[in-house]
Order: sequence, then C-alpha cells, then structure tokens
Amino acid sequence: MSAVRQHSLVARLADRFGATASFLCAVHCALLPLVIAVLPALGLGFLANHRFERGFIAFASVLAATTLIVGFRRHRRFRAFWFLAPGIALLFAGIIVDFEENATLHAILVAMGGTLVTLAHLTNLRLGHGHVHDAACEH
Repeated sequence: MSAVRQHSLVARLADRFGATASFLCAVHCALLPLVIAVLPALGLGFLANHRFERGFIAFASVLAATTLIVGFRRHRRFRAFWFLAPGIALLFAGIIVDFEENATLHAILVAMGGTLVTLAHLTNLRLGHGHVHDAACEH
C-alpha cells in the first residue's frame, strides 16, 4: 500500500473515530441529567465524573482539530471548520458552566457542541472522499 493511500486510510479512520466519539459524547451529555443515578449501579459511574468529561472534551477537540487540518491539507476546503469552531466553543462553554447549579444548560451546551464536532468530522470525511488525485494534485 502506498504511503499516500495509507495516510488517507488513517485520516479517514481518525475522522470516523472522532465522529463516533463526538456523537456518543453528545448523547452522553444530553442524557446525563436523566441517568446520573443509574450509572454507578451499572458500573459506569466514571462517565459522570467531571474530570473524565473534561479530559474527553480536550481529547475530542485535539483529535478533531488534527483530523480537520490533515483533511484540509488534502482537499483544501474550509467548510468543516465552520462546524468545528462553534462546536469546540460550545463544548468548552459547557464545561465552564457549573454542573451542580445548572445541569440543563451544561447538558444543552455540550450536547450541541458534540453534535457540531460530529458534523465537522462527517463534513471532513465527505470532502476528503470527493477529493481526486490527478495530475493537478500536489499530494
């Protein structure tokens, strides 16, 4: 397998992983206020831990930014960043909100942010899929 094809495969897999993780994060954040009492009984109490959530948001943000930059270098379209920038801003706004005082606002912000980051990954995947390597391509 050529280095370009292998790089492309890794980039697509990273985008798919990021899209899935961001979507699961959005669902987790939207449902967390409803199921917070059930998680410890299922052995999933760590999902309600705010340090875990902050770490996951930081990881998801770095992964998203990295995969979108790699994708941009390939397809040269900025469209995915229009979802990523507000998505990350909403995620960080959500973790700034005091969960104990306003769980609903927290859940709304991080669920919307996770959804936008998911859309950024999916947009990046679609843009990369439509990119054709030809004589005019630099890569």
